[in-house]
Amino acid sequence: MDKQYRKIGISGGTFDPVHHGHLIIAEEAGEILGLDKVVFIPSGNPPHKVGCGVTSAYHRYNMILMAIEKNPFFEVSAIEIEREGYSYTVDTLFKLRGIYGEDTELYFITGADVISELTTWKQFEKIFEICEFVAALRLGYNKKSLIEEIKFLKREFKARIHVVDTPLIGISSTAIRERAKTGKSIKYLVPEKVEEYIKVKGLYK
Repeated sequence: MDKQYRKIGISGGTFDPVHHGHLIIAEEAGEILGLDKVVFIPSGNPPHKVGCGVTSAYHRYNMILMAIEKNPFFEVSAIEIEREGYSYTVDTLFKLRGIYGEDTELYFITGADVISELTTWKQFEKIFEICEFVAALRLGYNKKSLIEEIKFLKREFKARIHVVDTPLIGISSTAIRERAKTGKSIKYLVPEKVEEYIKVKGLYK
């Protein structure tokens, strides 16, 4: 490695498509926690979305590349796309630990709504050992219930979870796909190059 990273943010998800909400949360989390960089990791074959018709990894990866090209603080990794079978977070974290070394702190950035689901993840207790979580509050989410959930996870499993009050952007990939499907504008919801890519490739039609 050319550079030793001490604190790395991980932004994982289907990114179908990546949008400005994803980018704002990653930027804000990086600034608040003093991260050296944030790595976007599009899922390859997510076990929780079987049968949901997720867009091909090729297109999702390309859209992230376009979305982050002008931000040297961001990177994209194909680590899950290249893995055969289902993509589990614990496997990805072990891989990243091997790449960056034991001294590097890993921060998994996710929406606050995901925190209550963490105990359903494969080997979740091992995940809590390997990384810390960054819970980004989303529009309309109950912060009080989130704090109670975090207290429980810390007490029972020694989970390390930070709450980040990012700008509350009410953008979702689901809504973007629906707008694209019905021919509505998605301008300003996604980066300009991503918008053009979706149109040219005929995605979500």
